[in-house]
Amino acid sequence: MSGMKWTPELAVLRGFPIDAERQQWKQEGVAGSESGSFLHLLLEGNYEAILLNSFTQNIFNSTKMTEGKIDSYLEKQILTFLDFSSDLDKTQRQQLIFLIGVSSLQLFVQSNWTGPLVDLHPQQFLPSVLFQQFSEVKGLDAAVLSLLLLDGESIYSLISKPVLLLLARVILVNLRHKLTAIQSLPWWTLRCAGVHQQLLEERSPQLSALAQGCMDQVMKLENLFVGDSGRYLSIQFHLECAYIFLYYYEYKKAKDQFSIAKDISKLQIDLTGALGKRTRFQENDVAQLILDVRREGDVFSDCELSPAPTPQEHLTRNLELNDDTVLNEIKLADCEQFQMPSLCAEELAVILGICTNLQKNNPVHKLTEEELLAFTSCLLSQPKFWAIQTSALMLRTKLERGSTRRVERAMRQMQALADQFEDKTTSVLERLKIFYCCQVPPHWAIQAEEILRQELEKKETPSLYCLLGDVLRDHSYYDKAWELSQHRSARAQRSKGLLHLRNKEFNECVECFELSVKINPMQLGVWFSLGCAYLALEDYAGSAKAFQRCVTLEPDNAEAWNNLSTSYIRLKQKVKAFRTLQEALKCNYEHWQIWENYILTCTDVGEFSEAIKAYHRLLDLRDKYKDVQVLKILVRAVIDGLTDRSGGVTTSLRGNLQELFGRVTSRVTNDGEIWRLYAQLYGNGQSDRPDDNEKAFQYLSKAYKCDIQSSCWEKDIASFKEVVQRALGLAHVAVRCSENKAHPQEAVRVLSSARLNLRGLLSKAKQLFADVASGEISRELADEVAAMDALVMELQELSNQLRDQY
Repeated sequence: MSGMKWTPELAVLRGFPIDAERQQWKQEGVAGSESGSFLHLLLEGNYEAILLNSFTQNIFNSTKMTEGKIDSYLEKQILTFLDFSSDLDKTQRQQLIFLIGVSSLQLFVQSNWTGPLVDLHPQQFLPSVLFQQFSEVKGLDAAVLSLLLLDGESIYSLISKPVLLLLARVILVNLRHKLTAIQSLPWWTLRCAGVHQQLLEERSPQLSALAQGCMDQVMKLENLFVGDSGRYLSIQFHLECAYIFLYYYEYKKAKDQFSIAKDISKLQIDLTGALGKRTRFQENDVAQLILDVRREGDVFSDCELSPAPTPQEHLTRNLELNDDTVLNEIKLADCEQFQMPSLCAEELAVILGICTNLQKNNPVHKLTEEELLAFTSCLLSQPKFWAIQTSALMLRTKLERGSTRRVERAMRQMQALADQFEDKTTSVLERLKIFYCCQVPPHWAIQAEEILRQELEKKETPSLYCLLGDVLRDHSYYDKAWELSQHRSARAQRSKGLLHLRNKEFNECVECFELSVKINPMQLGVWFSLGCAYLALEDYAGSAKAFQRCVTLEPDNAEAWNNLSTSYIRLKQKVKAFRTLQEALKCNYEHWQIWENYILTCTDVGEFSEAIKAYHRLLDLRDKYKDVQVLKILVRAVIDGLTDRSGGVTTSLRGNLQELFGRVTSRVTNDGEIWRLYAQLYGNGQSDRPDDNEKAFQYLSKAYKCDIQSSCWEKDIASFKEVVQRALGLAHVAVRCSENKAHPQEAVRVLSSARLNLRGLLSKAKQLFADVASGEISRELADEVAAMDALVMELQELSNQLRDQY
């Protein structure tokens, strides 16, 4: 890539020139050149005139078509012009071809994203030799669409004027190595790749690699981003990169790019609470969620370098709610406190980007919707740019569909968004301002149902058959799409597999998904569904492979990590399971089910310290959480001095585990088993340390209370004997504790409580298990009753001795 840039390149990227640039072009003679006239047309938004220009048509014209494919023909004609034309010097030839490529891309975007409708037909700018093999334009369109297919992914069949994208791709992608005089070319190649990707059913590995390469190249073009002009362009570039990363599941990279754009803009953007009213009949101001936007210093003072706002009458109208209860917008108690500065195009685009990032990285729930609505309200409060306005209105419409009080406005707004495409009052130049860093949806995304009904009876295409299969849930349409695509449609097998999955036909589902990912391995959703199907079939090697691909594509997918660990557990690969769960928790620290899997895996592999931490986290997430089995394993590990996975002795964790039990028993007070485990940590009353014995006695006493308060223990002789054994054990601990009491009165109190427990059990035994006629207690309890009688007498004697010391 050349170190020098062509002077007008910044204006082409920006979409408009500034006065200083116009003056410079005059001095350099740009305006009077052939490329200068093309440049003038481009910056006026008159893209059709460039393609209809006789100079352009001479480049494409040939007396015969020696190439079989349209793209090959166009490539050959352009290469001939670049390499052999004597009319202009090499640099000017490259500039002209570059401007034709940009015009084609802009015109394609106008035809499918922004409107207004383009009245241009391929026959008007392409040579007749190209149409000799096609009886009608639709035949040409079908041939072009087949050339735009990548990685087995079908392309949306109803796009308008696909030959414009093909021409843009030939110049900006296929022949980019020939345009060395254009320094900013990789940025336009990136834009072309981004537009192309949005037309495909799934992510294309080819386009992903192309986009990454372009981003790396643009990053190295430091002189594009110098001075005031560079700051504006830098924000746009980082936003465009962020959207590309988002599309390819690179969420961390996307977030970094959005952050860089925000840092350059020096905006402070915070969701906050403010007192206000949301309904007409609300008497008191209450806290409302709003977006507080502040500017740190006057960074963008030179407004000439940012697009000028579009007159409001040329923007899609933000429709009123017209509800008898809910206000059209929040009425703040103190409007001045949260007064927003007047924002330029790039600053508004930064806010929209952060909003989009929030939407993509958070689950759908009420709080997220409220947060997103705060962003859309902020953006719509400064209606200045068509792309920002359209994107914000589209997002708000999606959010309002689920609200009974807002659904009517959502429907009216959606119709207004659909109608604007054909409205010619707003020029394409206005609509394209800041377009590439906003991710405006294509117009068919707004009119999908309407368009599908019109087109289903027309020409057969794999894409339309897939859509028909989606609507009717019929496998035969996916089979038809598969055959029509000559077994190259990843979409057909994906959709067929999903229908099998919905019907729990897992074997058939796996077969379809495997075919789909073989054609296009970048389908995150398919890999995930494939993993789930393999889990259902108990094919854990298959599920592990599928979920491994998921986390490779999307490293932040906590659910995929969790399912991968489940697969490893079933495969007895517990250490791998432990590591994958650690990754899952990095992605979602709030997911209690992952923590539960993690704690079980920790105990399995001997990561006892991690298990204790995990139990604490589960108590944070679920107040009354308990898992007695895990606690038993931890207590046994500490008491027996087991070695952990790294070879350390677990006895060193006794203090940590005691702390955990303190927290557990403060939440769960009615589980005798937990109190007994707690007592074991203090020696179960058999310690050489009096303080530990005292604590063990307290915990065993609480355990005993839990036992006798539980139901049915006294009706079953085996359960009764178990409680008796625990009471006898408690009495022995009481004796031991009494020996270390400083005052005899305290010792007597301890012994008396143990004696009362035993007397109560003796009374129960006689009441419940004695023969009615003879009064004799059941022989099964004879040993227990004798032991209790003897211990009661011993406790009485000890108490008497202690009383003599008063």
